[in-house]
Parts: sequence; structure tokens; C-alpha cells
Amino acid sequence: MRPRRRSWEVIGLLDTEDGAEAEWTFSAELDSVRAARHAARDTLRAWKVPPAVCDVAVLLVSELVTNSLRYASGPVGVRLTLRAAPPASGSDPAGSPGPGRPGRPGRPDPGDPEGPGTVPRPVALLAEVSDPLPDPPTARPAGPDDEGGRGIQLVARSAQRWGTRRGKTGKTVWFELPLPG
Repeated sequence: MRPRRRSWEVIGLLDTEDGAEAEWTFSAELDSVRAARHAARDTLRAWKVPPAVCDVAVLLVSELVTNSLRYASGPVGVRLTLRAAPPASGSDPAGSPGPGRPGRPGRPDPGDPEGPGTVPRPVALLAEVSDPLPDPPTARPAGPDDEGGRGIQLVARSAQRWGTRRGKTGKTVWFELPLPG
């Protein structure tokens, strides 16, 4: 039996002072939609994102990856980022290099959730899907029997904010979902 070839590659998983970030590249193959969905779901669960937000994010990532695979012919990039609130006034972000041990100056004390240097809690999830096609997606009306045409409408109606940006090659479609406080 021949081993199955993996259609995606993890680029990075990073926990930072103000959140976390995960990034993957998926090949232009149909099973990449499922792989993107599983990678996003597993990561969001590991980050303890509430189930309702996780479900919406996974659905929207799946829709955007599907669009990319339908219209572009190259690899598809997916990046998830937990975005933190800006530091509270009076805190010293320059002196807070990241989570550390209790009692070390400039580092958060896990036993003091309100103390200076506390790592800010995530307030939003940013998801980005990139592909080599420079044309932005267009929302189109979908009839009751149409099998396509709802992906961008779902993103626009479900996300707090969304948009597109051009890159050196291709484009990125992004959306942001709020996280409950």
C-alpha cells in the first residue's frame, strides 16, 4: 500500500505575548478544504476558543478555501490569529517580554490577573485566506436551488469585519470574529 501524500504543510504555530498565530499552506486539491477545516478546528479548540465562535470560523474558513480552490490554480494559505486588546493604561508593554515566572519584574504573574504585565486576553479572531489570483471575490446572488454563490455572503453576514487586500502575488481575504469577554 502506497502512503497517502499530505496536501498541506504547517508553516508555523506561535504563542505570543498578545495572542497566538497559526499558519498553513494547502495544495490546490479538493481534499485541502477538509484539511483546512480540521486544522482550523483543532487549533481553535487548543486555543480554547468558545465553540460557537469556533464553528463559525471553521465554516467561513472552509468557504474561503473552497472559493480559492474553485478560482485559483496555486496553493492556498490560511492564517489564524488571536488578537488581544491593547494594553491597559499604566501597564508597561515594553517591559513585558512575555509570559514568565511569578515574581520576575516586567513579567506577568499568573496569580495576579489584574497586575501590571498581565498578558492581555484575546478579544478577536482574525482569519486570512490567501491565493495567487489577484482578483477580489465578488458577492453574487444565489437562487434557492443554486449550489454556489453564498460563501462571500456568509462571510459578510457572519463576521464583525471582513475585507480583501492585494499582495505582491495574489490576494488575501480576511475576516474578524469577536471573542466573548
